Amino acid sequence: MKKETRSDVLIIGGGLAGLTQAAVLGRAGVDVAVIDREPPSTHLNAAYDGRTTAISFASHRVLQAAGAWDAMQKDCCPILDIRVADGNAPQFLHFATDEDANGEPFGWIIENRLMRKYLFENLRGIESVTHLAPVEISEFVQNDASAGVKLKDGRTLSAPLLIGADGRQSPTRKHLSIGVKEWSYGQAAIVCNVTHDLDHENVALEHFLPAGPFAVLPMTDDENGNHRSSVVWTVEDKEAAKILKLEPATFDARLQELFGEHLGGVAAVSKPMAYPLGLMHADTYTAARVALMAEAAHVVHPIAGQGLNLSMRDIAVLSELVVSRMKLGLDIGSPRLLADYENWRRVDTLLMAGFTDLLNRLFSNNMQSVGLLRDMGIGIVDKIPALKGFFARQAMGLGGTAPKIIQGLPL
Repeated sequence: MKKETRSDVLIIGGGLAGLTQAAVLGRAGVDVAVIDREPPSTHLNAAYDGRTTAISFASHRVLQAAGAWDAMQKDCCPILDIRVADGNAPQFLHFATDEDANGEPFGWIIENRLMRKYLFENLRGIESVTHLAPVEISEFVQNDASAGVKLKDGRTLSAPLLIGADGRQSPTRKHLSIGVKEWSYGQAAIVCNVTHDLDHENVALEHFLPAGPFAVLPMTDDENGNHRSSVVWTVEDKEAAKILKLEPATFDARLQELFGEHLGGVAAVSKPMAYPLGLMHADTYTAARVALMAEAAHVVHPIAGQGLNLSMRDIAVLSELVVSRMKLGLDIGSPRLLADYENWRRVDTLLMAGFTDLLNRLFSNNMQSVGLLRDMGIGIVDKIPALKGFFARQAMGLGGTAPKIIQGLPL
């Protein structure tokens, strides 16, 4: 590679969001460079990330635009039913794809490491995308016409538009001195994959308990035909470390208590990992010739499984704005484009951040009076088709003003 390289777009961060953004733009004819400080082999190690991702219906359209969906789909388990229960209350909220989603899946579940594998493989086939990893940034550089970075190996990369997709501790955001609003929930999500005796029948369960939600998400069967699900078990911070130290048999027994008997015998088949939970929102998503996206701009509680799906909507919007301006020969790093991106994405993100925050505070307690209101609300929503349809569309990522990709239209 040349000592000084200029592309149309420079993406900092080669995670799920950065790789997808690079692929969508690259397939639309945009010259993209994406850089990451870690080699792909690190991202593909099972110990690097034990989580699964819920890909909403809208997000699968973004992955289609990226060219990765067809290869990925065989390892994605469709969600055809969603059941939401509050503690030991007898009633639960039930969403069925044939009744509430016009027969389309609400979403799909896939392991993060597999999703990364397909995104890496997909990127290799896009000629207009250059992927550099591992590389280290020594400094950021900006002028009136471009933004970029100097690498520790002496190379300089620049572009009219720089996209910061470098995570919640974003070096790009810190370089720009963009502040954040953030707080910890005092909770941790324990995640692992389990096998179980009975078929999950593509049902996703969200069981609200006083310490936080306990989610069971359907996965594809393993190579031996064993039925699998992913568990997201929210507990208080101080409990997480204790639970991770349990002997495997004791841990499985705790899981069995939470599962009950509806899936038969349950056993963990991946190492349980814990992730602290909090909310973070950047004061602005943009600066001169720079756009922040994904967890560099926002982190929400996983209670509704919308974290990566918010990022996918960032990708859909930013791609539409960039490609439409390029077709007209306009500056893709202009203040106008950046203002349009900020305005389009900020409302959706703030609404989702507020919604997940409210849900967590409302359900993660054992106050009797609040519990009565919760159960009443679940009962009301379950009996009103229009309300159920509204919440189903939100879960599918189809609310608000949808960009072209999410509508299924070409850029």
